[in-house]
Parts: sequence; C-alpha cells; structure tokens
Amino acid sequence: MGTIDDVARAIARVLSPEFERRLRSELAGRDREWLIDELVRLTLSRHGFEDLDRDAAATALLREQRVARVRGLALDHAGVEQFVVRNTGESREHLIEEGYLRDDVPDKGTALLHPAHRTARGEERLTHAKDVLFALLFGDDSTGTRLERVQQELLTMAVPRAKAEALDFMRASTELAAEGTWQDPDSVSNDERADNVLLEVQFGETADELVGRAIVCALSLINNLEINEQVLYARMINVEESTLIP
Repeated sequence: MGTIDDVARAIARVLSPEFERRLRSELAGRDREWLIDELVRLTLSRHGFEDLDRDAAATALLREQRVARVRGLALDHAGVEQFVVRNTGESREHLIEEGYLRDDVPDKGTALLHPAHRTARGEERLTHAKDVLFALLFGDDSTGTRLERVQQELLTMAVPRAKAEALDFMRASTELAAEGTWQDPDSVSNDERADNVLLEVQFGETADELVGRAIVCALSLINNLEINEQVLYARMINVEESTLIP
C-alpha cells in the first residue's frame, strides 16, 4: 500500500507538468531583474541564511564580478570554437595529471569537490568554465557576447540537490524537484529516490549548433572539477514556440 509520502509523490508527478506550464506562463512577462532578485532570495533561503540582506549584497557582488569577467571574454564564434577544441574529451585523470585536481579527490558519484580538492590552476579553470557557460546561456550585447543565435533551445539538467550550489550562478532558470533512480554498476553511488533538482534554461543556438557543443564541454568541466557525478544528466531540445522568445 505504501506510505503517505508515496501517495504525495504520485500526485506531484501528475500535477508537475501543469504546474510548470502555469508557472512559466506567469513568469514569462515579469521583469528580468525581479526574476534575478527572486532567484537569489530563494537560493539564500534554501541554504538557511538568516542575514538575507547581507548575503544578497554579497551575491549581487559576485554576479557583478562574473558579468565583468564575461565582458572580458568578448566571446564570439571563434572563441567558442577554441573552447570546444581545448576541452572536448577532458577527463578526470587528465585534470589530475595536469595539476588541476589534487590526487586525493573523492570518488566520482560521492561528495561535491571543494576548493581544497583543486589547485589554484584548477580553481581558475573552473571559474573560466562557469563564465563561458554563463555567456553561452545568457550572453548578449550587454556582456560583449557576439553570437549569431538563430533558434531557441531548452537545456535541462538533473543535479543532486546537495550539489545544486555549484550551478547557483545560472540566473533565469526554472528549478523543479525530481527523484533519481540511478543504479551504478560499480555500486559506488546508487540513487534510490534521490533528492534531485531539475534545472531548465532556454538559450539561443547558432546555425551550426556550436553553442550546444560548448555547453556540453563546459558542463563536463564543471562536473569533473566540482559537481563530481559519475553521470551528469543534461539534454537540449529545440523550442518551436515559447512565450520567452523576444
């Protein structure tokens, strides 16, 4: 017969699509800065911070610093191609060999990697990967990002809730609760009804789908350097119609 929690989860699974549709419709017309402020507030609240004013100010400063770095990248088509060439196929083993990660990092599928697990070079590369991902998803003329985006796509990622902080810089994303059922063949990190978060972000893609390939490279780097999952689920689908298209 199961428990009340089982019943509640079953109902939530049925209602989730309609809830998401109505939430998207309601938020589509809201002011962008208001959305950013609300995402910051909810993130701080989720982590149990008491002094929200102080932490909101700190978060705003970090956001300003990231935007400044993204402007410095001046990312264009050639720059994205270089990023893809450099980072395609990057592995955990190679990051250790090249001195980006220390030798004693936790096994994949276990704990989130912290600064102590990375060298200074690794910390810089992680920051760069996040900056590039930010530019790929949200970059426009205001951040000096010059990409000829011709279509809209939707990126969906599944991240353990305990590790979602690694992607908390991804403003203007939709966050949904989800349960994981990953079965690790090596029995390192089996997930049975794991508490996961689905992150959805709509972004502009180029005609040759370069942005999507670069997003995969950036997420792979972030996973190897911080999130530390054996399999980081992400998919991209074309969006034919959306109220978010300008």
